[in-house]
Amino acid sequence: MNSVLSVENGGYLNGCGKNLYCHKSLQSAIPGFYHDMNGKAERPDTTVLKQKLGRLAIHECPRQVQVATEHLIQKARNCMVGKTDNHDQDGIKTMTPENPSIALIGPGAIGTTIAAALHEVGRTPTICGRSALKQLELRHDGGRILVPGPVLTAPAAIETAFDLVFVAVKATQIDAIAPWLSALCSEKTLVCALQNGVEQKTLIEPYLPGNQVLPSVVWFPAQREPDSSVWLRAKARLTLPDTPATALVTKALAGTLCSVDVTPDFTSVAWRKLLQNAAAGLMVLTGRRAGMFARTDISELALAYLRECLVVARAEGAVLSDQVPQDIIDVFRRYPADQGTSILADRSAGQPLEWDCRNGVIQRRAQARGIPTPISDLIVPLLAAASDGPG
Repeated sequence: MNSVLSVENGGYLNGCGKNLYCHKSLQSAIPGFYHDMNGKAERPDTTVLKQKLGRLAIHECPRQVQVATEHLIQKARNCMVGKTDNHDQDGIKTMTPENPSIALIGPGAIGTTIAAALHEVGRTPTICGRSALKQLELRHDGGRILVPGPVLTAPAAIETAFDLVFVAVKATQIDAIAPWLSALCSEKTLVCALQNGVEQKTLIEPYLPGNQVLPSVVWFPAQREPDSSVWLRAKARLTLPDTPATALVTKALAGTLCSVDVTPDFTSVAWRKLLQNAAAGLMVLTGRRAGMFARTDISELALAYLRECLVVARAEGAVLSDQVPQDIIDVFRRYPADQGTSILADRSAGQPLEWDCRNGVIQRRAQARGIPTPISDLIVPLLAAASDGPG
């Protein structure tokens, strides 16, 4: 049975009157607590349960356990009186608008952050990726969150479509996740793209049976550490367009460490973030992190580049003030000197770069409109060569 379909508030509760599986950590704390060989739920000793959960909370994910404790107890009691809580006849959690089934493709820095945010409040997604990681770890100012695995690596193992799928891979990896999109999505599935750029719908929709792609703007810096954990260096926040489909994502992330803003002018917000990403590409050309923007020559170059990009953004419908380029430079100067960016991390790792969706798109849109971009015409070929070679 695919237990990830029935996650709720930290516990896997599959089939009242059948076997009930706690959160992985709770299973180890209370082995066999919800298991009954005769197919009937055992009466829980709630005092013992609370004591063991309390001890567990000292060592692991205290906030999640606190949320889960009373919920799990109530679930067990419900089973005693025959309440089924939206389970079908096979004991698998049915999909409802109040409790959408969620999957996530790409447990990198951004994907791990979203997975951890969902897991902490008991909405653990089915996590899909290239490596069968045993768990994901997010470190942030509030401590750490461990998301149990394993990460699924075989699209063929997926037996049913999901209500909501977060796509958290790079724009350069869309072709590679086509089998996952096919396995996870139906015509009714909403795909929320956690990606850079302003072409998310254009890139993903060709791989879907429907056309429900919700773009987003990701506003938080998260980076992979040498021990494979992810360090969230600021408050997690997303911006989404104001559409009917948006409600599903806001509901899924409600009460999590990731806040969600909804805007009627998503074009302007997306292009502002694109300008910020474009300027961050200069870090690749220097091999330096945010501290380089303290140099006057670098900040002047970046400012000229951003002003050039601003003209293109406005031509594409973004409403951005003349102050935006300077505001972006000020943001980089406020960053810790050692703060990097995902495109610099990819360059350091010898991975393909998102140069086209972060920089090339501005040049392409400008050329289509006859707008001169002399600085882009210099920067984009250098980024493309750094990514794709040859040499």
